[in-house]
Amino acid sequence: MKKLSLIGCGRWGTFLGWYSANYCGYDVDMYDIPTSPNFIELRDMRKNAYLSLSDNMVLHDKLADVLVNDTVIISIGCQYFRGLCKELNGYDLNGKTFLLAMKGLEEPGAKIMFDVMREEIKQDIHIAVLAGPGHVQDYMKKVPSCAVIDSDEDDVKDRLIKNLQSDLIRFYYGSDLTGNQIGAALKNVIGIAAGILDGLEWYGLKGALMARAPIEVGRFIKYFGGNPHTAYGLAHLGDYEATLFSQHSHNRTFGEKFARGEDFGKLAEGVATLKAVKMIADQKDIDMPICQALYKAVYEKADIKSTIRSMFERDLKKEFEYIC
Repeated sequence: MKKLSLIGCGRWGTFLGWYSANYCGYDVDMYDIPTSPNFIELRDMRKNAYLSLSDNMVLHDKLADVLVNDTVIISIGCQYFRGLCKELNGYDLNGKTFLLAMKGLEEPGAKIMFDVMREEIKQDIHIAVLAGPGHVQDYMKKVPSCAVIDSDEDDVKDRLIKNLQSDLIRFYYGSDLTGNQIGAALKNVIGIAAGILDGLEWYGLKGALMARAPIEVGRFIKYFGGNPHTAYGLAHLGDYEATLFSQHSHNRTFGEKFARGEDFGKLAEGVATLKAVKMIADQKDIDMPICQALYKAVYEKADIKSTIRSMFERDLKKEFEYIC
């Protein structure tokens, strides 16, 4: 029987474990911090708000217990990932493959998760990343979608895609490890902007946001050595429906509630990512008017209407002059 492990029992992580167990034929060993509300709910109820654990999904409260398998999916908050890597480095990981299913950048330096893991773990491991659209709520209704898996090792991409492919999720081969991670992280930021437009009931500007944002994100990708056109792929533009429009999007909902002066109270990865992006954009003089205006509204408490309107007050007569 095939086996894999999962670290992180939040909404997305638990679904990936369930998907691997029910669509891909794996026995899945799952770990989270034993005091985590997500873990406690799954331990006590064998289900959460979205799904029920199948018999071939086993919960563990010790990290060592899930490091016995060759493939490990990780889905935790990006700002906690370095700490996890330091803990992981205390175990023998040689030869193992890690699939990182998080969409965010580490602040303050806007580090991609792949680089964080390489910095902390010097063992002979294989790393891949998963990006692209999809919500647990839709998948549980058998609504199909596509995603991308990328790595700096072609055989790792090939093996993961072939083992995880199904009629529910079609995986594409990524060709820009840096760009796909940055694109996936920044779509959360753009999701916050979309939510603010929803909260202000300025729906007509969402089209302009969708047209302008990939150009801006492409600049950021290019600065880090990726291909700016990756912003138009599944990891970024391809995820807009799920992030800019869906009622299930945490980032969009955060933005909508923020515009209305309400507290969201759940993790929205784009909030921390926005802070990291703003710092790098200022330091390196990267032209990112959407992110910079959004930062003023979210972190500096600038007047939300005038600040958000400023995102679109640029000369559109030369719209494509801004492409990298």
